[in-house]
Amino acid sequence: MTTVLMILSAADHWTLADGTTHPTGFWAEEFVTPYEAFTGEGWSVTLATPGGRAPTFDRASLAEGAGDPETLEKLKASLERLTPVLDSPADLAAVDHTDFDLVFYPGGHGPLEDLAVDRTSGAILAERVTAGTPLALLCHAPAALLAASDDPASSPFAGYRVTGFSNIEEEQVGLAEKAPWLLEAKLKELGADFSAAADPWDSHVVVDRNLYTGQNPNSSAELAERLVADLGHPA
Repeated sequence: MTTVLMILSAADHWTLADGTTHPTGFWAEEFVTPYEAFTGEGWSVTLATPGGRAPTFDRASLAEGAGDPETLEKLKASLERLTPVLDSPADLAAVDHTDFDLVFYPGGHGPLEDLAVDRTSGAILAERVTAGTPLALLCHAPAALLAASDDPASSPFAGYRVTGFSNIEEEQVGLAEKAPWLLEAKLKELGADFSAAADPWDSHVVVDRNLYTGQNPNSSAELAERLVADLGHPA
């Protein structure tokens, strides 16, 4: 059986450049779609967060404009069904990532607050990319790559092709001017080869060696499907 360690942000806010906070957490679709794709294949999924704290979903991810009404209702129902799972994640510091075939990070603005500076998560990322074991990050979750090295100039992700939530997408949601930093710019500072879909919000998935990244919420299904196709039949 394929095993997945799904690492979620435990942050419920994002601190903006002026010191105010923006309520956030994980993005519903970016958790639910991959989780259901993996468990639907019979995979075993373990959730973990910094400190084992129950994660918060971003209310905006179920609000009008985040998707069509039918899809949003399905996401809401899935979150309610998965409440017991979300309420009792493992403590990331107590988990051995080498026990898992895949480590997967859903996005949302939450990772910008905690996983971008979390040393436990950063060590997991550095060890997995160096070992060549599968690793996937979606939307804002590539912010966690920033914690994989003390010095951006020595990042183990330098030279990797990646994607993530783009500057133009952040501008279109109205948060770029308030942000202390932008994900696309930070990934480029690491020496990563960043790419984005030709049109904002289109699905876009990049695979480079053992590293899988998806650009935005609309990339959730494509990223999960690619992982299922590549990892679904372990030896």
